[in-house]
Amino acid sequence: MVHWYESSIDRQLREAAERGEFDNLAGTGKPLPDQGREYEDDWWVKDWLQREGATSGVIPPSLALRREVEDLDAIVDRLRSESEVRDRVAELNARIHQARVGLMDGPPVLLPPIDADTVLAEWRGRRAS
Repeated sequence: MVHWYESSIDRQLREAAERGEFDNLAGTGKPLPDQGREYEDDWWVKDWLQREGATSGVIPPSLALRREVEDLDAIVDRLRSESEVRDRVAELNARIHQARVGLMDGPPVLLPPIDADTVLAEWRGRRAS
């Protein structure tokens, strides 16, 4: 249906849709990613890294540290003992401290220290189920 006024862009879009140029596009019928979630301050960095398939070898150490904190559950799930989990969290906290005082390359990191007892309790819970 054509309205009494249709801009040239609106007309081109309508004609392209009528020709079927928007049919069968990649992602058609799929939900939008992260729909309904609040964006973090660095959402665009995370989105870019995911799109580019970047690994910790090609990103600044401070961003690799942030990614490691996000993936901590998966990392500790591969460990076999509580002492290994505690050692991993202690090592991660040492690197977080280095990043916070500016001894690591990359953007500033404002990560809090990780509570080893909390990580250990969650690790035990996942192993029990």
